[in-house]
Amino acid sequence: MQFMDLNEKRQHGTSDFPFAYYHLDRQHPRYVMNYHWHQEYELIRVLSGELDMTLDERSLRMQAGDLVFVHGGVLHSGTPHDCVYECLVFDLNAFTRHNSSCGAYIQKILDRSALVFDFFAGEKYHTSVMSITNHIFDAMSCPYPGFEMMVIGELYHFFSVVFRDHLYMESIPQTRKGYRKVLQLRKVLDYIDKNYSQPITLDELAAAASMSPKYFCRFFSSMTHRTPMDYLNYQRIEHACYELSTTDSSVTDVAYACGFGDVSYFIKIFRKYKGTTPGKYAGK
Repeated sequence: MQFMDLNEKRQHGTSDFPFAYYHLDRQHPRYVMNYHWHQEYELIRVLSGELDMTLDERSLRMQAGDLVFVHGGVLHSGTPHDCVYECLVFDLNAFTRHNSSCGAYIQKILDRSALVFDFFAGEKYHTSVMSITNHIFDAMSCPYPGFEMMVIGELYHFFSVVFRDHLYMESIPQTRKGYRKVLQLRKVLDYIDKNYSQPITLDELAAAASMSPKYFCRFFSSMTHRTPMDYLNYQRIEHACYELSTTDSSVTDVAYACGFGDVSYFIKIFRKYKGTTPGKYAGK
């Protein structure tokens, strides 16, 4: 799984088969799912442990066997706790191109006139959904000749069960206030994502959200459960982990590239979040 920008724009899968599968465990450099969004839809399944998910302003804790459906454009993140999980990212528009009768149902989801439930808790609930998604993830994780037909067919099956069992809500407009808060948070996170390698002040982050610094701190903490500067350092360390895992750059070079002007401070903050030093993390 490549590093995901906050507003993820890279292609998942291919133009003929726009489906991408990711398996994430503690050894994966992007084990923690940073805040991001994409126009594609996503299924996330926990295999073991627990995963704290945030979907826009909603927070939930996933356990083994739980499934989350992420609508396109939703700002989401995940913090694993001794967790192994897997994701399937796909372009829902692919299901509207060749079959008008089926496409009409898919269009309802794309138009948000039918909001698929975003959380399916455990196999004892929605047994059909769990069985279907098991087949999808199994086919994507161990592809075999013809697995593409299994994936596409089972996703059609998934959406047919959604409509058959009414596993969706009728269009519920997001409140103007709630929508504005999500957009403001996106602007700040996008600013951090683009400028993390440079010095960033609290005033600059507040300005990105068009707020005063004092109000911004309360707003940001209520949305992310972190202070702005704590989140900034956390993001820098996440970028550093990716660089240490995927390049031959020295610890010093990574520290400076990720916005730390002092290597000793970088090592201190790295140890705070990762429980080890950058050198040991990279095996250097």
